[in-house]
Amino acid sequence: MIVAICREMEIRASNHINQQGIVNVQDQPASKQISDIEPTAVNQNNDNEYAHIKQLADLEYTVSDQPGDLESNEVKQTSDLKHNALKQSIETLYLGGGTPSLLEKHLLEKLFTTAYHNYNISKDAEITIEANPDDITDDNLQFWKQLGINRLSIGIQSFRDEDLEYLNRVHSAQKALSCIQLARDHGFPDLTIDLIYGVPTLSNEQWIKNLEVFAGLSIPHLSAYALTVEPRTPLSNLIEKGKVKPVDEKQASEQFEILMQFMHDHNYLHYEISNFCLPGHFARHNLSYWKGTTYLGFGPSAHSFNGSTRQWNVSSVSEYLSAIKNDVIPAEHEELSITNRYNEYVMTGLRTIWGCDTREISNQFGLQYESYFSDQVVKWINQSLIKRSDTKFVLTNQGKLLADGIASDLFYI
Repeated sequence: MIVAICREMEIRASNHINQQGIVNVQDQPASKQISDIEPTAVNQNNDNEYAHIKQLADLEYTVSDQPGDLESNEVKQTSDLKHNALKQSIETLYLGGGTPSLLEKHLLEKLFTTAYHNYNISKDAEITIEANPDDITDDNLQFWKQLGINRLSIGIQSFRDEDLEYLNRVHSAQKALSCIQLARDHGFPDLTIDLIYGVPTLSNEQWIKNLEVFAGLSIPHLSAYALTVEPRTPLSNLIEKGKVKPVDEKQASEQFEILMQFMHDHNYLHYEISNFCLPGHFARHNLSYWKGTTYLGFGPSAHSFNGSTRQWNVSSVSEYLSAIKNDVIPAEHEELSITNRYNEYVMTGLRTIWGCDTREISNQFGLQYESYFSDQVVKWINQSLIKRSDTKFVLTNQGKLLADGIASDLFYI
């Protein structure tokens, strides 16, 4: 059982949000290479505030102008959903999808108190908070450690000031380096950082230097995303007006290939399209999504999954607040068909080093789906985009450039 407490922070009306927080791959053709690499949406505004939406993070919610009110209602929903946990052990807690490091201490403390009161949280649970480099201070680190947080996900994005300026990040390259050391000084060895490639200010040689800085720091986990410019954002407007360079998809594809080779050479496991780790340092929380583990999410836009049914809360903060105050969990439900579950298995499985297993397909979904997969996968094997080992099928490095298109071809329609 996974419980995630996630937020989309400080989102302005100009920002385009993927409400469901999941990459839509069904309609993408196999020939569309760079868009098949896991993207990150860059949102900019005039106040230099930044909302980082991880599109594979299924659980997200938004802070209103009355964070105390919203937080109290998230606590209430946490209590109301207690019966769904069924005494299972909670193995991970994740605060993310935005910038939870901005939350005031009393709000974070109340969320944790409620979570521990209502759920059986494992003593060795992985407890992660996403943080901006500027929020990593002595005071915050001490407080987070007292709460039981034992893993930090830091939005570094780049170790180069020129890239950070293009991405409209407020921290500097020096701050990126110093916050990592500060976190370690406070007893947070379990770190992961985000880096973005495909940035127009970032040449292939400079991308390698970014990776060399990362490797030199011996950080155990990296999430790396291709820059994707969302429509109707300030950045997309600047590009349309010719004031900044557009994204070069060919260069982004080259940098993804550089990334795969570099991380392999430095003994990092490429265990998911956008994620790399030293042996034994998988992101346990995100791994649960890719392996179909059940989870609970709280707040506007939060998603929950029990193995066969998906639930998602309304995205509107005002609607969410109103419903919870009236003892109603403002959510819609979808009972996943066997075809839905097979398609999700293919989509998530192919993204990982564990791939898809025809024995698992047969056991979970039946011989009809196993036969379909086996027939469809042959052409991708013949093109050296998928490799087979007994009953397991995984993407090759070239296949990873086309991951979404290949997965959509294997979907049962």
